Amino acid sequence: MKQIIASALLAVVAAPTLASDINVSVEIPRLDVAEYHKPYVAVWIENSKNKVVSNLAVWYDVDMRNNEGEKWLKDMRQWWRRTGRSLELPIDGMSGATQGPGTHQLNFSLAEAKLTDLPAGKYRLRVEAAREVGGRELINIPFNWPQANTQTFNKSGKTELGAISFTINP
Repeated sequence: MKQIIASALLAVVAAPTLASDINVSVEIPRLDVAEYHKPYVAVWIENSKNKVVSNLAVWYDVDMRNNEGEKWLKDMRQWWRRTGRSLELPIDGMSGATQGPGTHQLNFSLAEAKLTDLPAGKYRLRVEAAREVGGRELINIPFNWPQANTQTFNKSGKTELGAISFTINP
């Protein structure tokens, strides 16, 4: 009997973990400008009717006195119009500090990204960046939901954003 239990426990421990998640990689390029400020960045998912189905991240200056950092969020125009202006900020687990040049990873479980209950259809990942004394850029990565196999989508920005990679592991 001990051998059966031990074998069953070993099988559970040795079973591969099936991670159902999404990963987003956001590159912030190093810009050679006279006055550089880290960009504000928002990452979200919309359906084919331009309705936000999931906010994934918003990076802004969360430490400014009297929430002064929030007043620049409207410079991310698409995000602000679609969802930002109706949110109460900061959002626990979503709001974070601005990021400097480099590649930044975001990882979410499908449940956390609110994708598990979505109806089948066409969606798009949107990444928007706006920088004080700088520009604004919006990247769209269309995808179909659900995905049967792991799928990675890539796109690149030209000014405020670099390479954006979006992987779905169903």
